[in-house]
Amino acid sequence: MLDPNSLGTIFLSWVAAAAIIYASTKFVKVQWLMYTLSVLAVVFMLFVTYFFRVPNRTPVTDDPKVVTSVADGKVVIVEKVFEKEYLQRECIQVSVYMNFFDVHVNFWPLDGTVTYYQHHPGAKHLAFLPKSSDLNEHASTGMKPANCDDEILFKQIAGTFARRIYTDATIGNDYEIGMRCGVIKFGSRLDLFLPLDSDIKVKVGDKVKAVESVIAVLP
Repeated sequence: MLDPNSLGTIFLSWVAAAAIIYASTKFVKVQWLMYTLSVLAVVFMLFVTYFFRVPNRTPVTDDPKVVTSVADGKVVIVEKVFEKEYLQRECIQVSVYMNFFDVHVNFWPLDGTVTYYQHHPGAKHLAFLPKSSDLNEHASTGMKPANCDDEILFKQIAGTFARRIYTDATIGNDYEIGMRCGVIKFGSRLDLFLPLDSDIKVKVGDKVKAVESVIAVLP
């Protein structure tokens, strides 16, 4: 399955590849160069198509207090911070960095109700840098878990090469763990803000998968 919000990007990559192949076969007289350009165009087209894949994922548990990863990637931050945009309190921040080869479709981390959503335009700093959380283009989503008094927040953060963030979130709607919640096109990061007394199950350097990796257990 392919991400429906990315079909336009996939189509453009196919058109670009077809144009490059046509131009190289018609105008490039050096045979090895013609074949090289054509192969590179096909590789690019296939990579973009593969990049926006939506894998089938099954939640690791039905425990309503378990928070699973929103994104595939590598844990780059686990620390106590003051979340100033929405929660307005100290939290545990867990950040996952996605490289070009990770799945970039994002999934809801638990069962709950969306209480906040805001898209922020911004810069294009490298996504693994701490300042990207506030300065880069990002989308922030707050959730009230089904069986917890404390809300959580996650930020989808664009990186240097990311150019668009989609979030399928409507304030007041209920969503289930494991459902697709959006996509960040190309290199990016996901910040998750959890209650201080959450039982964190990951550490910096861990590789995680959305839906299948437990990030924390809520109090």
